[in-house]
Amino acid sequence: MRLEKIHHVAIICSDYEKSKEFYTKVLGFKVVSEIYREERRSYKLDLSIGSHYQIELFSFPDVPARPSYPEAAGLRHLAFTVENLSSYANYLEKQGLEVEPIRIDPLTHKQFTFFTDPDGLPIELYEK
Repeated sequence: MRLEKIHHVAIICSDYEKSKEFYTKVLGFKVVSEIYREERRSYKLDLSIGSHYQIELFSFPDVPARPSYPEAAGLRHLAFTVENLSSYANYLEKQGLEVEPIRIDPLTHKQFTFFTDPDGLPIELYEK
């Protein structure tokens, strides 16, 4: 018995429309489905990138801020591979996002950098 792959990553956002625009318009995720759950006053937006991974974006009223710095226990960040790291970082900066300086992973010698989503969730870009 073994795990086969990651099915999805769930993200709770504080501003649904802002996060929806960020993940779909800026990062290019495709909307798979979107529902409003009246009993929970919550949206659930299923997003896909390619055919491999899916993000479930949730909104809930009055969500607490996510602890991040100093490093908090729990999920640290999402990471995505990109073909051309410098070009993608420049694209993000043109979208008004702050991107950390590009660094080199001392183990793989690949380039990587970080930026954040609208709620401060760290997202890593890693060169292919």
